[in-house]
Amino acid sequence: MADPRGAGASSSGAAGLRVLIAPDCYGESLTAVQAAAAISTGWHRSRPHDRLAIAPQSDGGPGFVAVLAARLGDADPGTVQRCRVSGPLDTPVEAEWFWDAAAETAYLECAQACGLAALDGSPSPRTALAAHSTGVGQLIEAALTAGARRIVVGLGGSACTDGGKGMVDELGGLTAARKRLADVELIAACDVEYPLLGPWGAARVFGPQKGADAATVAVLETRLTAWAAELDATAGRQVSAASGAGAAGGIGAALLALGGVAESGAAIVARHTDLAAALADADVLVTGEGRFDQQSLHGKVIGSLCAAARTRQLPVLVLAGQISLDEPALRSTGVVAARAIADHAGSVGLALVDAANQLIGLTTVLAAQIGIRRADSQGPAAR
Repeated sequence: MADPRGAGASSSGAAGLRVLIAPDCYGESLTAVQAAAAISTGWHRSRPHDRLAIAPQSDGGPGFVAVLAARLGDADPGTVQRCRVSGPLDTPVEAEWFWDAAAETAYLECAQACGLAALDGSPSPRTALAAHSTGVGQLIEAALTAGARRIVVGLGGSACTDGGKGMVDELGGLTAARKRLADVELIAACDVEYPLLGPWGAARVFGPQKGADAATVAVLETRLTAWAAELDATAGRQVSAASGAGAAGGIGAALLALGGVAESGAAIVARHTDLAAALADADVLVTGEGRFDQQSLHGKVIGSLCAAARTRQLPVLVLAGQISLDEPALRSTGVVAARAIADHAGSVGLALVDAANQLIGLTTVLAAQIGIRRADSQGPAAR
């Protein structure tokens, strides 16, 4: 953990740190853009002389379109498109997607169509069974109508575990959809590396987060097993076992069966936000997300950032809504300090309803305590 006695701990910020602020979204509480603004505000309060670089990130889940639009849409804000599609429980929702006309590329976000935030209330066994991905198919239809030759689908934050069946049915079924997309470069921007089935699959790992109890998880797994056989047969290979197939309740597997390829959503956003250059110019990286846990290390933003930071011996600070990693796991990531908003606020409830202010306050405290020197100064980079 950070040493409050180290160099650069004074509020004067004499060391003049170069601080890269690159958070993911914090569930439904804060978008990545909002979180970055809160962290920046809190940091500046304690260390006004540091130089801050702001680069909100996404792994393909909620906020994927907003982060890309903030970066790529400056010249033409009209490239953010809006489409009314089916929500996860049929109720229509307004979904945004990003259209790069020059590159004939559409960036979609499944959470806009079938995300947990689109449920009418809290997730439950009923919603876990009923939720579907039909709206994602409708977003793909909109992209095709616009003339997209490349479609990037951000995966994560879904309420459904239908293996993408709703999406496929909306596109006319497996055979018809494959033909329609044959000349389109289809990218599944995955937020996890898990397969579709089994102990690390979509139902067993993520079903409980979507309201499924043990009995419901078993039903979902049975459904996915039957659907996986169709996907694999259509694709002519075991797409259900591929890395990323379990993303977004199995939408990843369906996209692979339709001829798509899986890529890290975090890596896609990192390229578009020039993250490598920003990391090379930083003395410390500050990131965060809603829950910092074991899943964070498998395709999520923080895991990707920690891996990139390790190659540069760059200290990483994590500000998360909640933290469930133990000390050995934290040390293995290269994180020098991790703090939870819930602990700072005194309760999870306050951390959720007053997320921005609590994140500002937590950042202010941590920034005043850090013991990190500039990379080009004398002494260790971190204490």
